[in-house]
Amino acid sequence: MKVAISTDGDFVSEHFGRCPSFTIAEIEGKEVKNKDVIENPGHHPGFLPEFLKKQGVECIIAGGMGQRAVGLFDDAGIKTIMGVSGKIDDILKQILKGTLKGGESLCNPGAGKGYGIDKTECEHGGDE
Repeated sequence: MKVAISTDGDFVSEHFGRCPSFTIAEIEGKEVKNKDVIENPGHHPGFLPEFLKKQGVECIIAGGMGQRAVGLFDDAGIKTIMGVSGKIDDILKQILKGTLKGGESLCNPGAGKGYGIDKTECEHGGDE
């Protein structure tokens, strides 16, 4: 199974579309066979699900994502897990143990609109 994790440094990014990079991990059984970090190639509707599908990704993990993006990933046959935070290596360990739990998106609806210029601020738990 190949997973993509929205990445900001060593941590899961709170915004899947605006993350600086993605960690792509290939998992076989209880082992990470390969792990690469790739630069985010851009954020416009429908592009990232198709781009990641071409990379062989079967699951995207992020802190937050809008419902439209979830629908586009569903259409591409890619499972979404949101509400995840923490260090990338810790998330991979949780995947291997089968203990990774998702939850509610860490972003408010509409807060990811725009690619930097006209975006609004997200209200993330624990940031206040």
